[in-house]
Amino acid sequence: MTLAAPTMVARPLSSWSQHTYAALDLGTNNCRLLIARPDRRPRRRNGDFLRVIDAFSRIVRLGEGLGRAGRISEEAIERTIAALEICRDKMEARGVTRARLVATQACRGAENGDEFVERVRERTGLELEVIDRETEARFAARGCGSLADPHAESVLLFDIGGGSTELVWLTRPSHRPDARGLHSWTSLELGVVTLAEHFGGKSVDAATFAAMKSHAQEALAHFVEATTGVRRCSRFHLLGTSGTVTTLAGVHLGLERYDRWRVDGLWMSDEDATRAIERLRDMNFEQRVANGCIGPQRADLVLAGCAIFEAIREMFPASRTRIADRGLREGMLLELMEADGALARA
Repeated sequence: MTLAAPTMVARPLSSWSQHTYAALDLGTNNCRLLIARPDRRPRRRNGDFLRVIDAFSRIVRLGEGLGRAGRISEEAIERTIAALEICRDKMEARGVTRARLVATQACRGAENGDEFVERVRERTGLELEVIDRETEARFAARGCGSLADPHAESVLLFDIGGGSTELVWLTRPSHRPDARGLHSWTSLELGVVTLAEHFGGKSVDAATFAAMKSHAQEALAHFVEATTGVRRCSRFHLLGTSGTVTTLAGVHLGLERYDRWRVDGLWMSDEDATRAIERLRDMNFEQRVANGCIGPQRADLVLAGCAIFEAIREMFPASRTRIADRGLREGMLLELMEADGALARA
């Protein structure tokens, strides 16, 4: 089975119901698959136009050690290929006919990124597309845009990944109050894996956390300057998508097990976010491992993500943050469906 990036050519509306769509996002830390069909009459909240058929997510740590060695390790390759084989089997079982399979920062930055992509093709039949930073930011904005406050003149979307962090400034054009425009964006070579490997993630005292946050603030400084003159109305807010913010939301809600339906679309006040971060910082490594919203695979990464989030909050003050358990995959699916004429625009 060979699934490659499709040619984005519009198809007649009569063919829309014939396709089952898949989007795969292979990041520095996670491998995630979403299989869906278009839903032109969304039944759920928050403007969803996707009827999810199947999904898969596994932490593979593709970028583990990449910052030091400059290469993807053999152990990470084998972990990731095992996860991709599951994704391939799911796509075959669900009869996927249209797909986009992308890889991000780990493959962009690794010396052996091209070699890894070729091994994936040989072993699984899947053809990964290594996307650039701008495309990654666009997909994130497309996937999360429906959660922005429709009355806010501007919104800052951020996606804290394993090896990079994307920030997208969304504005509402005066001539199209129903639309969101991408005013500016940036991609930082800074993520939870790279930060935790540099500073340590298991035992994080106050000094280490402060150093992490300061490092993130330095990386953000140029984007702060670039957006200084952008108008922010009283309804300006942050819109976060990543394991960091969804984990924080679960801790804020006191969930024993993570529940996407309670987290996706949740509004957290600035005070809520501060309390949740303080609660996480008060936990030792074993307590983070035991927490149902964190677990052993995120326990050494979550505080690095919190440090990046704290830096964003301090440099782009807002009274509230909306949490999105959606992002690249949903953005890819919506673009595929729209290219086929399968969706009426929301």
